[in-house]
Amino acid sequence: MRYGLIADIHSNIEAFEAVLAHAQGQGVARLLLLGDLIGYGADPQAVLERCMQLVETQQAVAILGNHDALACGRAPCEMNEDAQMAIDWTRGQLKPRHTQFLLRLPLSYREEHMFCVHASAVEPESWTYVSTGHDAEACLSAAQADWVFSGHVHDPTLYYSGRDEHMFAFRPTENIPVPVPNHRSWLAIVGSCGQPRDRQVGARYAVFDSIQQKLTFFRVPYDHHAAAEKIRAAGLPSRLALYLEGKA
Repeated sequence: MRYGLIADIHSNIEAFEAVLAHAQGQGVARLLLLGDLIGYGADPQAVLERCMQLVETQQAVAILGNHDALACGRAPCEMNEDAQMAIDWTRGQLKPRHTQFLLRLPLSYREEHMFCVHASAVEPESWTYVSTGHDAEACLSAAQADWVFSGHVHDPTLYYSGRDEHMFAFRPTENIPVPVPNHRSWLAIVGSCGQPRDRQVGARYAVFDSIQQKLTFFRVPYDHHAAAEKIRAAGLPSRLALYLEGKA
């Protein structure tokens, strides 16, 4: 089966719809939405309505991210000033059905030999960043799965265990399938759909082929100008728009 791995949509409906269309073209049968569905961007309602529809029709599984948790009042989380401003604004946009959807989301999801979490499998509710090989090793140890998929860190990285259990980090090349055989353990941070931070435009996501055991990372073009202008029109911090334009 082919899975679409989508993280950190961050209320960017233009990016999300572009990724969904691309994933359909890749033959994706199931979507795994890896948290931070909202926050930062200007379309929390539209993104949540789309997520709810995908979950309700069993096309997708969604898990909770730290921005989602804070927006629905489920758990405290420290944020920088721009992020907190966006969360305060987002709370005012949500309808009760959106809040109830977020309140029901799990912190993690396991399917066969896969484990999905927004941040780290080590105390998922702590929202720990996986930034080093040591972080990745701890995450894989806690997850106890062949393949772990996560977000939170907005740029993609693939970690894997060597023969001596040493962790290696790999920066994937877009559009090139990477063999991820299950004789090793793998942790894929799939990149941000709605707010990449590598000073390039486009929405990031990945496709996992569980039969061929291959993982492909993609960057999908979308109308980032429209998404950025919506952020400015909503009165959200300008830096959040600059990220989408590749200028911050």
